[in-house]
Amino acid sequence: MVTTDMIRQLRERTGAGILDAKKALDANDGDIEKAIQQLREQGLAKAAKKAMREAAEGRVYSYIHGDPGRVGVLVEVNCETDFVARTPTFQALCHSIALQIAAANPSFVSPDEIPAEVLENERYTLLKQLEGENKPAEIKDKIVAGKIEKWFTEAALLRQPFIKDDSQTVQDIVMAAIAELGENIVIRRFSRFVLGEQA
Repeated sequence: MVTTDMIRQLRERTGAGILDAKKALDANDGDIEKAIQQLREQGLAKAAKKAMREAAEGRVYSYIHGDPGRVGVLVEVNCETDFVARTPTFQALCHSIALQIAAANPSFVSPDEIPAEVLENERYTLLKQLEGENKPAEIKDKIVAGKIEKWFTEAALLRQPFIKDDSQTVQDIVMAAIAELGENIVIRRFSRFVLGEQA
């Protein structure tokens, strides 16, 4: 039987409303861990729907790393309303993304943003590396496809393992923020500056 104490515990751990917490506990026979998982999945499903909405507000966030400031980052993160842009959660997300860019040095926001000629050049280079190997063409293609996927996790910000928790990607933390804040969030663009480096 679901008690008010169980509902209170679940709400404290997830921030869910009373009715949602009770439904999740009822559906999982009072198992709090399963209820948390269900609420998380529902939140991510809702977040996926919200990801289709336009995001034209937000902020340009700046971060300077180290003393005397050898690495600097500017990142534009968009949301749907100025109200959400001012929340501590959104600002913490901007800070985490800027830290990620400073530390992991991505080249693009997402794989979709990578120009076709850059992708083709990467494929060509990888195929060249396999030239001396006696493998069928379809095996070589699979190897190259796997290496391209691995390259995405280095070159594309959203695919990178999150520096504060490498069990998640940057895309995962953005989706979690969408679920929490109830608005679409988009990393629009970024620039990373290193002292003394040419652009």
